[in-house]
Amino acid sequence: MKFDDILKHIGEFGYYQKRLYLLLCLPAISTGCFMMMLIFVMHAPDHRCQIPGFNNDTYKVQNDQHASIVNKTIPPSHDEIHKYDRCHYYLYRNNTRYMVKCSEWVYDTNTFHETFTSKMNLVCDDAIKTSHAQMLFYGGVLVGDVSFGILSDKIGRKKTFLLSTIITLGLAVGVAFSQTFLVFVILEFMIGAAHHGGIMICCVMSLEYVGPSKRVLTGIPIHIFFSFGIMYIALMGYLLRNWFYVQLAVSAPFAVFLLYWWMIPESSRWLLSQGKYDGAEKIIQRIAKVNKKKIPSRIIDEQTQDTPKTANVYHLFSTLEMSKRTIILLWNWVVVAMVYYGVTMHIAGNFYLNFFILAIVEIPAKLFVIATINRAGRKKVHCFCMVVGGVACLCTIFTVLYGGDELQPLTLTLAIIGKMGSSAAFALIYVYSMELYPTVVRNSGMGLSSCIARIGGMVAPYVAQSGDVVGGKFGQALPLVIFGGCSVFAGLLCLLLPETLNRKLPETVREAKDFTKKLDLDDTDQENIKLNKYLCNSENGTEKIYTVSS
Repeated sequence: MKFDDILKHIGEFGYYQKRLYLLLCLPAISTGCFMMMLIFVMHAPDHRCQIPGFNNDTYKVQNDQHASIVNKTIPPSHDEIHKYDRCHYYLYRNNTRYMVKCSEWVYDTNTFHETFTSKMNLVCDDAIKTSHAQMLFYGGVLVGDVSFGILSDKIGRKKTFLLSTIITLGLAVGVAFSQTFLVFVILEFMIGAAHHGGIMICCVMSLEYVGPSKRVLTGIPIHIFFSFGIMYIALMGYLLRNWFYVQLAVSAPFAVFLLYWWMIPESSRWLLSQGKYDGAEKIIQRIAKVNKKKIPSRIIDEQTQDTPKTANVYHLFSTLEMSKRTIILLWNWVVVAMVYYGVTMHIAGNFYLNFFILAIVEIPAKLFVIATINRAGRKKVHCFCMVVGGVACLCTIFTVLYGGDELQPLTLTLAIIGKMGSSAAFALIYVYSMELYPTVVRNSGMGLSSCIARIGGMVAPYVAQSGDVVGGKFGQALPLVIFGGCSVFAGLLCLLLPETLNRKLPETVREAKDFTKKLDLDDTDQENIKLNKYLCNSENGTEKIYTVSS
């Protein structure tokens, strides 16, 4: 009896698995916080040069005398969005006026009292450092997905998750006390690796105890908990208004997951792969008892663990058809990640309200996927989400260029639709890719896809900041136009992929290559065809077999 057969006997998604699944979904809340943390920490408030020798200078003009000094000292901005030049001031010598780059700034404190950007003056010539920090963080996520995945296969899921929790907790608290940019980005890189490596383990464990028929639906709700984390950080940012306290408000609750050492079991599949049959048997018996299922006193033996033949990841590019399919999938992973994070980074208007709205709309987007994925099919739903979200982002160019503040709600609405499309597509692409990759290379394919997606996350901050480089209203619209164009293109490319709904998963590279040539028939279909066979006597008395299929 194989492990999936055992799950059918003890309950594919019984009370024990539901309780365990909930516990493993909770860390996704913290992951949502950490993945979006730098949008708060590295937020660049409106700013201008501090007037030399004027110690009481503030971004908000206090009185007529202050206004007179500011207007005399600070050049007007060439950008119609800002009133004052943000990087230069006038220096008067011998009745001559010079324009000089400033080294001190005053910041608008309406949104944040202080961010790491305003603390370290990462503006003007150093503004690109904020994108560098976010890029390095997502680079850490890429490294963590690979390294912690390998480690979990070596020492076990449970030990690796505990290690991830300890590292993340220590570094996340420590980064709040960073005094230099270099220390800050090193710690953020390590946080990205540790915390996301941990959540990948939770994703794997949450599916390893779920039966085959329930894995598609249980693979999506964990993304909803991710959205709860984004809403939490929006609330903390609004209440605390200081990056230091927001960092601690996100980091401190992470200590709860240290208790998981006593609350969750080791993966039975991993125990079986290591030959630890008694430990796996003990866990299976406990699950059966909680689920009120009767099973033999000994159900696991040396034959329980599946040992499927494996292939190398390069087999995904072994034929022209497989190469085309893999490249389209990987491009969609990159674009989905880039749009998902980039739209959130490119927030205009009321920072906290809009951030919260962009988080809460993810929930109906993911529920939409759950409701339609087994009706309309993976390909159609994914293409729909990508194209609709992309078109919405593209349309913002008209509301920004040809409208004023009165069209800001419409611009926000279009951005929300873009975020909903990318959010739904992000949840769906996990399922779609898993079903398209053949069994012999499925784990390698999903690992490659997850790593490639981080490239999208690394590019996103630079695209989001491209508007500041261009400036003006067009610059304000440019990031969403880039996100939208890439999303539409990626969505349309998906039409070249085969549909996987109601199809058997390909086991070998050859089956994956021939996936589009014929319909797969499960055992029930084969039996129905046999039942539809009947004998008819021909005119000359010989028997002929006719096959009728509905």
